[in-house]
Amino acid sequence: MTELSINGVKKTHDGDPAMPLLWFIRDEVGLTGTKFGCGVAQCGACTVHLDGNPIRSCVTPVAAAAGKNITTIEAAVGDKVGAAVQASWRKLDVVQCGYCQSGQMMSAVALLAKNKAPTDEDIDAAMSGNVCRCATYVRIRAAIHDASKALA
Repeated sequence: MTELSINGVKKTHDGDPAMPLLWFIRDEVGLTGTKFGCGVAQCGACTVHLDGNPIRSCVTPVAAAAGKNITTIEAAVGDKVGAAVQASWRKLDVVQCGYCQSGQMMSAVALLAKNKAPTDEDIDAAMSGNVCRCATYVRIRAAIHDASKALA
């Protein structure tokens, strides 16, 4: 049995400890904001935080998250940084199709939690593992700068 903490709620997993964390979050816990994209950690749609660090849940086994704090998009937008990111995303109309945006926002929240005034280079580095097929990268960067100003 694997014990996990997802958004501050204790959960247990009695199945295969090698099961990808993404499937546990979506199928067993019922939190569907975290998306399946590529399944090989290349697109970032499945990004969640593990002890505050962005990880790709599609390739992270449940066992690797045991005893750590997992945060999904559902909870991330509830704190100060997440709320600022969400507000900037809305204000600047970042979303087109929206599929990748929970992963994009999770990477942005992790960046701003550690660096309140990121440069364009900092943003590019932090967001480099997140793919947006609609190519909203310019709006994503602008929203991160906007959230940064709101947090200052």
